[in-house]
Amino acid sequence: MGTHYLKKASKTPETETSNAQQVVVEMLAHIEKNGESAVREYAKSLDKWTGDIILSQGQIDKIISEVPSLVKQDIDFAVKQVYDFAIAQKESIHNFSTELYPGVLAGQKVIPVNVVGCYAPSGRYAHIASAYMTVATAKAAGVKNIIACSSPFRGGGIHPYVLYAFKAAGADVIMTLGGVQAIASLALGLFTGKPADVVVGPGNKFVAEAKRTLFGKVGIDVFAGPSEIGIIADETADPNIVASDLVGQAEHGHESPAWLFTSSKELASQVAQLVPEMIDRLPPTAKDAASCAWRDYGEIILCDSREEIVKISDQYASEHLEIHAKDLDWWLDHLTCYGSLFLGEETTVAFGDKTSGPNHVLPTKGAARYSGGLSVHKFMKTLTWQKMTKEASKQMAVVTARISRLEGMEAHARTADDRLDKYFPAESFDLGKPVEV
Repeated sequence: MGTHYLKKASKTPETETSNAQQVVVEMLAHIEKNGESAVREYAKSLDKWTGDIILSQGQIDKIISEVPSLVKQDIDFAVKQVYDFAIAQKESIHNFSTELYPGVLAGQKVIPVNVVGCYAPSGRYAHIASAYMTVATAKAAGVKNIIACSSPFRGGGIHPYVLYAFKAAGADVIMTLGGVQAIASLALGLFTGKPADVVVGPGNKFVAEAKRTLFGKVGIDVFAGPSEIGIIADETADPNIVASDLVGQAEHGHESPAWLFTSSKELASQVAQLVPEMIDRLPPTAKDAASCAWRDYGEIILCDSREEIVKISDQYASEHLEIHAKDLDWWLDHLTCYGSLFLGEETTVAFGDKTSGPNHVLPTKGAARYSGGLSVHKFMKTLTWQKMTKEASKQMAVVTARISRLEGMEAHARTADDRLDKYFPAESFDLGKPVEV
């Protein structure tokens, strides 16, 4: 049989990309030319927001004073989970020095970037978790200037719970801005005077395109698009749990792919029946998003063997990948392309989205083939240094001069020659044939 599609998507994650690219390029050009006034125009026309962009400490205190204590407790718990995991990541890399050749010392210094912009969307849903996922991780890295940004929520100001999450996680400045104009403001340092070195956070296709377009001017976390889920399941999987988890991620938006890779035809048939039924029972906003996502992007793929499943799963490179199958260690050992892996029925993507600790800002659209998700390392620079004695520089200079001349780079060679002349005037060396062309 090989690979067989019980359900095939009518669209791909790239279907809507070209339109978004055109819109974003025009918006960024307008903002780069006209600065804060252009951002305020977009805030008014797109989000109906004419209030303050930067929240004062008094405004922050007033808004978060009305956040229920249980909400604060839950957010504080999740912040600690994310922060503690990021600290553990940070401790996995460290400064070092080593002697590569007698008298030649080289080393690594790991330091945080200076300014980070963190974005948390608040369109269809208030993305509370995205607020602390980005800010707490930057805080753990030691970033000194963390500027957080979220859109007005349904006609009002920044969502109080998103605001509390930003504050609890350690944001230094909080702005009420959404979409492309938010990403541009963070990158260009509008309103704060502090251009971000790195801009991170999830968002819709326009936010993703803004980050892609600005990459190079600033660092970004990942090339991300609509949220994705892949589930690998065998005959031991519970079809109700599998279907529930597919629907749980499809509610992210109209363009959120949900894929099932399975070796069980019976399971595939059951899930195909259950998913639409579960979507029908959702509240209106989630039902609208999930039904479109499943109709246009959902897939059920039957495979002959677990080796075949691994092959096609790695081709899809799912942002989130759940394993509902026997021998979890085998899957962990053999799968290579995913944003984050969730092993076993007990470990749903929603836990990773909200509270468990590893970051939920992850690569989509196949980017997991070459990239991991947001981590504390994204906010840190691994810088190298080197130092050598005069005696050690003799060997470095001789080899450098000869290789430089082989390449045709005479000026490079002469920097080595000059040191040999200065440090070892009584000695002669074979420095290669000088470049004449």
